[in-house]
Amino acid sequence: MIMIKEKIQKNKGFVILFAVTISAILLSITLGVSNIAFREIKFSTNARYTNDAFFAADTGAEHALFNEKSTGTFCEDMTSCDFVFTGLGNNGQACALVTINKTDSTYVTVISRGYSIGDSPTCNSANPNRVERRLEVTYLK
Repeated sequence: MIMIKEKIQKNKGFVILFAVTISAILLSITLGVSNIAFREIKFSTNARYTNDAFFAADTGAEHALFNEKSTGTFCEDMTSCDFVFTGLGNNGQACALVTINKTDSTYVTVISRGYSIGDSPTCNSANPNRVERRLEVTYLK
């Protein structure tokens, strides 16, 4: 009877060690999967911000080109001018800063900077996830 008690006491330590080992393995697998899922979510958010910034820059450049080529209403008697487009993007937070340069007598340059996040009147933001995309278009007068 005494030998059976000693054997049971030795097995109790093994069972605890086995349970802790299995728990540690399951925890490490769970943390690994969670880390991958978190990175995928962050990547998809950055892709959305990149699209918003690019399409904001494209919208600003297209609007400036359309008005400048068809009506000449932007920068009529000036060599350079700036304007802001807001309310762009999927959720209306994207914006574009557009600069038109007419310093050369032959060429007109339109520089459009699109931002994924920007405040309404000035297109400024301190958001660390803000993405900028720039388009530059040069054409003959």
